[in-house]
Amino acid sequence: MPSDVSPKIRTQLGQIRESGMEIENLSFEEAFKELEETVRRLEEGDLTLDESITLFERGQALARHCGEKLDRAELRVSQLVPSSGQDEGGYETVPFEGE
Repeated sequence: MPSDVSPKIRTQLGQIRESGMEIENLSFEEAFKELEETVRRLEEGDLTLDESITLFERGQALARHCGEKLDRAELRVSQLVPSSGQDEGGYETVPFEGE
């Protein structure tokens, strides 16, 4: 972490790391909430360049993590359709195809 990051930002990032809240351990909801907060803080514009870069990098990692979580969730989503086989009245699961 750059040396001229404010103590407040350094403390917040340190608390996240110390609490075991590394990005890969966050749920989608936790990561998305932190991403929204990161964007809000960056948009306020009252950070130093190094603070902005540090938060931007974490935001990118959070966005990547959220995207990966969504991709995995999409793979798990399937839909039930009437079976096309000989099992009349039966159903089978097929990948969901959005409209």
